[in-house]
Amino acid sequence: MDLDQLELNATVDETVKTKPYYTALVGWSVQAIEAAARMNRPFVVVGPAEFETYAEKHEIPFVGWDFNKLNESSDHLYKQLKDMGVEVAVPLYEECVEWAGALNARFREDPRVFNRSLLLRDKGMMKRKAQISGIKVGVFEEAHEKEDVKRFLKRVNEALLKLEGDHLDPIHVKPLDKAGSVGHLAIYNNKDIERIQDTDFPLLMESHLDGQEFSCEAFIHKGKVRFLNITEYVKLGHSNFVPASPSLEEKRPLIERAVQQLVDAFEIEYGVIHPEYFITQDGTLHFGEVAARVPGGHIFELIERAYGFSAYEAQILCSDPNTTEEEIREFFPDPYDYQNYAGCLMVHPNVDYVEDLKIPEELEDHPYFEKHDMFTPPQGKVAERVGFGNHYGTIFFYGRDSEEMTDLLKTYEQYNFYV
Repeated sequence: MDLDQLELNATVDETVKTKPYYTALVGWSVQAIEAAARMNRPFVVVGPAEFETYAEKHEIPFVGWDFNKLNESSDHLYKQLKDMGVEVAVPLYEECVEWAGALNARFREDPRVFNRSLLLRDKGMMKRKAQISGIKVGVFEEAHEKEDVKRFLKRVNEALLKLEGDHLDPIHVKPLDKAGSVGHLAIYNNKDIERIQDTDFPLLMESHLDGQEFSCEAFIHKGKVRFLNITEYVKLGHSNFVPASPSLEEKRPLIERAVQQLVDAFEIEYGVIHPEYFITQDGTLHFGEVAARVPGGHIFELIERAYGFSAYEAQILCSDPNTTEEEIREFFPDPYDYQNYAGCLMVHPNVDYVEDLKIPEELEDHPYFEKHDMFTPPQGKVAERVGFGNHYGTIFFYGRDSEEMTDLLKTYEQYNFYV
């Protein structure tokens, strides 16, 4: 469904809508807006003010809000939405998670809903809760200044019995409340510590975890995982595919138990979570972190291509306590049925200045190639990459063999598309 159809849905008379209440989409996502419209679900977007003109043009119900500003008038958002008939809030990106939690706590008259949302935003609190609950994590501490990082790097390597002159094992630092990889640095020595920006403090420090890193996308309703996708990372932040290869999928029973343990420990009742884990050859799982919003890496799009259902619709459906068991059963495929693997490569230039875009014929001729949306920047200057975001386009693949998919993604990771 495209935006022209959205205008029609937005103007339908209240009496013919299938739900007696509104869903608030907190953030901004055209895919989520289109999903809500396809579901004939009354909705309103709570988004940054700069999207208001666009929303008005396409007759999308909209409430402008600054998610970075907390003040005495913040309660006005709840009252405004309540007056509109909103009863469910769905977070679409990281900075909206606690706002959706605060709104749902009011809608459901359960203050713990907000506290649970804070667990999913503060990496230090998240790790402590996981550890208290018996979930296996690495060694971690919080840092408020660079001296804290120096001490932690030294203590971790002392515990690993490193001698003077040995290469140190790295530690990782991440701002406590930023999304995904934003501000994430691997620290190998004291010189690396100088790369940390003062604005990144306070931050989480943790020991390096060995093993294969992967993510899960768990759709939860009434505290139970109703559908669990496993995404295989080929190169973190650059390439991944859905579902995981047979060697990782065979660990599904172990992974399913771990994700349900996480759901139980964090008392997550509704919505979608995106946890990341590390798994070693012997099947040991370490918990990395978890988010409660739409994942990056085009994973929702890959889920739809592989499994045939809209992950955006699934998120809205699972976020609503009033969704019935019958609706859940009818929506998700059972068993985990897929025909092919769906993968993508997120491309960022390897040069500072771009003159042209070069797409090799052999890529477009490959049977797994589906499409790309790469573009040449008009000014030519390459913007600095923030975390794993603002890539300059994505190549999408779809094919039967996971090894062929992996080889393709690895091959074109090395290719210079921008020259």
